[in-house]
Amino acid sequence: MMRVCLALLSMSMCARAETVAIIGADVWTNASDAPVKNATIVIADERIVSIESGAAAPAGVRIVRAAGDIVTPPLDAAATQIGLVEVLDASDTDDRAVESGALGAAFDVSLGVDPNDLTVQQARAAGVARAMVYPSPAGNGIFAGQGARLYLAGRSDIVARARVAVFVTAGGAAAHAAGGSRAAIWGLLRNALQEVRRLHDSAGPFKPRDQLQNHVDVEALMPVLERHVPLAILANREADIRQAIAVAQDFGVSVVILGGAEAWRAADLLAARRIPVILDPLDGLPKSFDTIGARRDNAALLARAGVTVSFSVSGQGIYLSYDVGPALREGAGIAVANGLPYAQAVRAITQTAGRIWGEPAAATQGMLVPGAPADLVIWDGDPLEPASAPAMMLLGGKEVSLQTRQTLLRDRYRPQQSGDSARATP
Repeated sequence: MMRVCLALLSMSMCARAETVAIIGADVWTNASDAPVKNATIVIADERIVSIESGAAAPAGVRIVRAAGDIVTPPLDAAATQIGLVEVLDASDTDDRAVESGALGAAFDVSLGVDPNDLTVQQARAAGVARAMVYPSPAGNGIFAGQGARLYLAGRSDIVARARVAVFVTAGGAAAHAAGGSRAAIWGLLRNALQEVRRLHDSAGPFKPRDQLQNHVDVEALMPVLERHVPLAILANREADIRQAIAVAQDFGVSVVILGGAEAWRAADLLAARRIPVILDPLDGLPKSFDTIGARRDNAALLARAGVTVSFSVSGQGIYLSYDVGPALREGAGIAVANGLPYAQAVRAITQTAGRIWGEPAAATQGMLVPGAPADLVIWDGDPLEPASAPAMMLLGGKEVSLQTRQTLLRDRYRPQQSGDSARATP
């Protein structure tokens, strides 16, 4: 059980800057493959000052006692859809995809993110500080649109970076959007990049009018060719993953594989091309012909080959919006149970996403080291155990409320315990 001093759970860090010391915790810093045992973490001016094993707390500071508890950086969801859909059956709360119209690569999900969405509130209370939100497959073509990075420290403006990557949907399930064949998906993608390259290299003010891409999609794809943003390709079948690798090589673009159920079959090539994979560690059985080669040790095999790995736990699509925090931790635990080293699993859900998506502060983001932002979570148990939960979360050195609409409803309607002032309900 969490032993953080209850008197400090309401500490006034939010109101004024002060120095805080968390003492007695086991800290996974992401700077090494082992935790700092019995650590004292000193925080001042919204940053970490020091992390030392067995060190005494400075005099006159606030003390948070966390003897034996585990501290990690907060969770970072590499691919999710919080803030884009609140109720699956209510179309007016679902802004994940375009079914028709002119927008393809230019569809920007950041414009539809709702910071008041209960899925955002729930993710924050579950220890999620950052997330990449991305569009679902489109009904009008192979380009799903552009994803955005969120930082959940705020309550209103949570979009930290817009237009972070352009998403393409590959595989048999998306073939209908390309005319009925997966071969057409890759033909259309190559044609789109070729058109953008020609327009990019054209010196004249007038551009040809017979290209398939409209001007807004061309502008959205320009940063891909300039390697400012990656092309994120949703692909599971080995054949599609190898086609994605070929596109990266032929056009000199950065590629991220999302899905990657059969990525283990191309592990050495992915490692050689430095192409990261965001996979679902719960994929162990085929859901379609594209995932016949799915296996639970996918993450371990890829990591062993040198591939950068992060997680997106879908739960048949549910966890892309609901329960993203517990799902990420469960997925990481499953990956560890199937051979992924514990330290790498912690990095996969706290640090790696920022590096995959090119965070400007990636040098210290997702790390607990002196000088890094004081973003951390104190867990009431092993964070890779589904039954564990955050006991305290700090973002920028300020305590984050773990209260949600669900906890308010729970506290309002749960039966009172014996000894309460009112009579317990049956």
